[in-house]
Amino acid sequence: MTTDSSFDVVVIGAGPVGLACALEVQRQGLTAVVVDKGALVNSIIGYPTNMEFFSTPELLEIGDHPFPTAHYKPLREDGIDYYHRVARAEKLNLRLYERVTGLEGDLGHYEVITEKGQISCRYVVVATGFYDIPNYLHVPGEELPHVTHYYKEPYAHAHQDVVVVGAKNSSAKAALQLLRTGARVTMIVRGEEISNSVKYWIRPDLLNRIKEGRIKAYFNTTIERITPEAVEVSTPEGPLSIPATHVYALTGYHPDFSFLAALGITCQTDLAQTPTHDAETLETNRAGVYLAGTVCGGLNTSRWFIENGRYHAQVIAAHLAGQPAPALPEVLQPVQLSVATPAVPS
Repeated sequence: MTTDSSFDVVVIGAGPVGLACALEVQRQGLTAVVVDKGALVNSIIGYPTNMEFFSTPELLEIGDHPFPTAHYKPLREDGIDYYHRVARAEKLNLRLYERVTGLEGDLGHYEVITEKGQISCRYVVVATGFYDIPNYLHVPGEELPHVTHYYKEPYAHAHQDVVVVGAKNSSAKAALQLLRTGARVTMIVRGEEISNSVKYWIRPDLLNRIKEGRIKAYFNTTIERITPEAVEVSTPEGPLSIPATHVYALTGYHPDFSFLAALGITCQTDLAQTPTHDAETLETNRAGVYLAGTVCGGLNTSRWFIENGRYHAQVIAAHLAGQPAPALPEVLQPVQLSVATPAVPS
């Protein structure tokens, strides 16, 4: 396998933070290429149809490019269009649908190995997020075709029995949309209530629908197995079989730790399995390899978002250029949240 190109920086991950890293690096006079195993902003493409971001447009902007939208909170489609326009305006070098499989060499002399060749570079930035790897239930029947870990839209489920697993934002919004499209919705929740982290304008709506009985909800309940026709659970009152033509196991996601290991990036022994990196420069244990965005938090996927993760791009670019790192605005400082146990519904 031969090297087919050479750059100062290879950015792995073409999400908003990865794009921000590439454009900030270019503004420092360095060459950069963005490599992704999927499409441009692939994770956002995977979001539910017409999903509303929780943030206002200015908090999603990268590279000082204005984010014009008619909505107070942009929709998924607005975000896709915006980041595509930024990539074109900045003339970013993109290599999409090209999976990275490894990293060879050392500081200043790296070879990024992909399924299609090798890319020579001096530095590497890993901005791979966490949305690709679901927290699996690990129960019999989870592999059945009517069980999915990603919710897109409700329309195919009108007049059908649908089970939603989980009690956070994605589960809450899915349950409400499914109800209003005519589905018969049942929620399975491991804990004793709908999570307090559900947005303030969504949680009361869901609680009222549960109180009315329009959405059935079983709390302190665990799934034992899934069959083609039902979800079998253990409730405080005993076992129960819940009819289901479709199951949405919306139990969260986590970074691809095996991919980080393939790049030579180690992780800490804390509960979040935090990837090893310098908090000030974002450089990992492998010299010249940096982390950016959500992946920095490990299992603590609520620590970094586009809003604060986009500033990682400025920090990394400044470090590569030998300049002082810009301070993270106080309003965007990350908040350390508790880490949910993966592979089980919350």
